[in-house]
Amino acid sequence: MLTTSTPLPLRAQLTAALDSIDISLVTCTPHEEVYSLYGHTAIRLNDRREGGQDLAFNYGVFNQKQPFFVTRFMFGLTDYELGVAPFENFCAYYRRWNSGVSEQVINFTPVEKIHLIEALFENARPENRIYRYNVIYNNCSTRARYILIGNIQGRVSYTPHDAYAPSYREMIHEKTAGHPWATFGVDMLLGVKADLKTTQEQQHFMPDHLAFDFDHAVIHRNDSVVPLVVQTNQIVAPGIQLVKKEFPLTPTQCAIVLLVLSLIVFALEWHRKRTFKYWDVALMLVCGLAGCLILLMFFSQHPTTSTNLLLLLLNPLPLVFIPAILKRRRTCYWNLLMALIVLFFIGGLWQDYAEGMEIVALCLLIRYWSHLRHDK
Repeated sequence: MLTTSTPLPLRAQLTAALDSIDISLVTCTPHEEVYSLYGHTAIRLNDRREGGQDLAFNYGVFNQKQPFFVTRFMFGLTDYELGVAPFENFCAYYRRWNSGVSEQVINFTPVEKIHLIEALFENARPENRIYRYNVIYNNCSTRARYILIGNIQGRVSYTPHDAYAPSYREMIHEKTAGHPWATFGVDMLLGVKADLKTTQEQQHFMPDHLAFDFDHAVIHRNDSVVPLVVQTNQIVAPGIQLVKKEFPLTPTQCAIVLLVLSLIVFALEWHRKRTFKYWDVALMLVCGLAGCLILLMFFSQHPTTSTNLLLLLLNPLPLVFIPAILKRRRTCYWNLLMALIVLFFIGGLWQDYAEGMEIVALCLLIRYWSHLRHDK
């Protein structure tokens, strides 16, 4: 350990050795796989001396073959781990995907480098490397920021950008643009908390936002102010991304198709003076099953999935009334549906719903009008 009590000759040797070690924040650009749309962050420990190691510390290692991986991920029960690999191997992976890799060399003092190196290898121990992952609050980007900033003996301040305060949902939309069904799936699960404005540090769950703020940050050490980043290097240049074909219709277009079908059914019911119970049951079954998923997400450990006002429109309630609809019994379901739809539209003042859900609400309103007319 290098301290003020270290003998001067030894201190000079250690300082010279540490001057040959660079510690960097590594940022990787996205590729077209859904899990990579947000980019990635890692830490590089590069010993430039002959025979020195060049390592990537990657907090984004996970096993997709774990039992019930997708289910566990949705409910915030996924464990990620810190992986350590040769930096060239790390870059080779992103090179294969035509993703870019850049590094920002951090302005550490020799003492800070020692503390950080110790902290990284302590984190990489088998008993310490696994952590409970959260896509917004505890991911590869926030973990890297925490350990880098936490080992600086001074105060780090970022250049404020008060005019830019997007919500979590808006930031996610920036990354999923061009992937409407990925956007739709995320919006179905995120609740009203995802529409709250973020602070500057909360925005660091996105790797490119963290990299941008690091570029414009300074360290206050005693009476001096120095830049946080001393050098930026492009390690792998981004290539051309091959966009895979997705479902040809967008969520809005699918909702419009449903609306057209609903109007056709309504016209036929008007002409025949009766309601089509199997059309009702089909809509109720789909809405009820989707509602079960949204209700379950209220118990997820992802904080932004609770208080999802979409539950007003999609909820398990229709499943309870399906037997009565099949037997053509009078029920209070349609009046309850009308009240919930009104509340759903009011809730839109606070929550940005998934694409096309307002059109789905109109389809359900048509069912209410059809039954209201039939009852009269």
